[in-house]
Amino acid sequence: MPLRSRVAHEWQAFWLAIGFLTRIPMLVRIDYSQRLMNQSSTYFPLVGLLLGLVYCAAFFLFSLIASPVVAIILVVILHLFITGAFHEDGLADSVDALGGGYTLEKRLAIMKDSRIGTYGTVALVMALLLKVALLADAQLIWLALLVSPAVSRLTPLVLMACLPYVTDPDKSKSKPVADGFSRSRLLAAAGFVMLLTAGLSLWQPLLIPATVTAVLLAALLWGGYLRRQLGGYTGDTLGAAVVLSELVLLLFL
Repeated sequence: MPLRSRVAHEWQAFWLAIGFLTRIPMLVRIDYSQRLMNQSSTYFPLVGLLLGLVYCAAFFLFSLIASPVVAIILVVILHLFITGAFHEDGLADSVDALGGGYTLEKRLAIMKDSRIGTYGTVALVMALLLKVALLADAQLIWLALLVSPAVSRLTPLVLMACLPYVTDPDKSKSKPVADGFSRSRLLAAAGFVMLLTAGLSLWQPLLIPATVTAVLLAALLWGGYLRRQLGGYTGDTLGAAVVLSELVLLLFL
């Protein structure tokens, strides 16, 4: 592929990642294909960094008129609006399914149900409360807001590279991303995250080990649990992985 065409292709993949993970309108024409959707996964951490920049700016503005805790809550609300609670929905569906289903078929059926149950409600509320508390406790709130969205969006890529896809392939929004996932693009995304954290380690020397630990710990523990309970991952469990790894990273920060 000529260099100009390759650059145009990657530019579309980047905007497709934005459209997939957020409510932000795609400002370029997309020649959609399943292959392009798959390749867009490389840019998930970059989209996370852009979200982190928005959250940092919002926190600064909100802090001018409110206390730090209130400003953090407003930033979390902004996050839920921009992303459409995409990953939080995955967490709630995953916990409902894994807590209430006793067979693989039942668990997958619960995940497809648009209603939220007790397990999912409790998990969602506690995750949001813990996120606010950990952000409020962070030594550098701006750094936590900036880096956690990028780092956490690397974890589902690790799961996609290591586990099989087990849900109904014809009814899943994440199927195009999962099909034929390229490990070389995982390495590119991981390299971006490591460069980002290395650059920011000037303000927080433990950022690199915290990042590696958060991604690997969430991937190993959550991924191992998914292998035992489902035999692999689903789109909802990938969303849950983002929330869980973000919480682990915030705990270290």
